[in-house]
Amino acid sequence: MVDKATVNALVIVFAKAPVPGDVKTRLISTLGAEGAAMLHAALVERALDTVTRVKSATGALYCAPNSQHSFFAECADDFSVTLYEQGGGDLGQRMRRALENGLKSYEVVVIIGADCPSVTSKDIDAAIIATKQYDVVLNPAADGGYVLIAASKVQAAMFDNIDWGTAQVFAQQLAQLERCGMRAFIGPERWDVDTPDDLAKLRTLSPALNFFWPGA
Repeated sequence: MVDKATVNALVIVFAKAPVPGDVKTRLISTLGAEGAAMLHAALVERALDTVTRVKSATGALYCAPNSQHSFFAECADDFSVTLYEQGGGDLGQRMRRALENGLKSYEVVVIIGADCPSVTSKDIDAAIIATKQYDVVLNPAADGGYVLIAASKVQAAMFDNIDWGTAQVFAQQLAQLERCGMRAFIGPERWDVDTPDDLAKLRTLSPALNFFWPGA
């Protein structure tokens, strides 16, 4: 097995500012706009805590719509991560830009979403290790997307032809990587938090999510 400590890796969390009404909109009917925003913030913090547990890697927080929200400054202080702005474009364009920037200084760049509390530091470690033999590593999501991407190289078209936000994202991403001649490894499936049905899974997390449940 390749020692992950020999890999110079950057682990990025993509996150939106926790503005009520702008985040976790499909959960507003259950949690209210304020509650959904608070849950989003708790998920971002959990993702950053997970990144800090990857001892061989450096953490970064890519912010949207910009890095000016006070929540992001608190995250930078609490988790010792550097803030960057995602910039414009669709998700693929923003991820490609983040990968390109990161690979200027690191051998491997990993991106995880802020709403994927099932991703563990072991998942990230495994992805970093796998990039020694593969160009890209993906952990699929239960809803047809993916919750983690790790890459040791970038192709300009690697995120083309993907219908972001649909159940076809993972399959389309694999097909596009093949068209680009990039070798891909598929890690274990994980779940993210998008709909009210996903909330029950949050209650099973260990350690528990730092979130006050309405009505609890």
